[in-house]
Amino acid sequence: MTLLFAFLHHVLAFVLVAALAIELVLVKDRISIERARRILRADAIYGASAMLLLVVGFLRVIFFEKGAAYYFHSIPFIAKLLLFVAVGVLSIYPTMTFLSWRKSLNRGREPVLDPAVIKRIRKLIHYELVCLVLIVLAAAMMARGIGYWG
Repeated sequence: MTLLFAFLHHVLAFVLVAALAIELVLVKDRISIERARRILRADAIYGASAMLLLVVGFLRVIFFEKGAAYYFHSIPFIAKLLLFVAVGVLSIYPTMTFLSWRKSLNRGREPVLDPAVIKRIRKLIHYELVCLVLIVLAAAMMARGIGYWG
């Protein structure tokens, strides 16, 4: 069971990064109806993978690995959690913007975006990706016992 949850955790992390990368590629100057629908799908996959990743991660911490007492005495683990929260907070504006397109799309219209909004969304996605890279660094540190104070 430990192997299965470790596998799920890693696959979900890859899905999350892939969905975010797809969003970055698709968010450009002009967003057609089809492109907007793809962005909405990618964002839904991103959100679902983030939630499942969090659940699977906590199940691993509590039931399948070294236990919560160990992990909550690990600075890299706490850093991972805080970075994950940061990714979630950074994703609020892009997701709310994408969701605001639904009415236009249902009426068969392209979403109209100010270039500054597109620039802001792309910048936020870049920040999310940086945080995800830092999460991988924290995971590598955690796996080597760096920063454990128990």
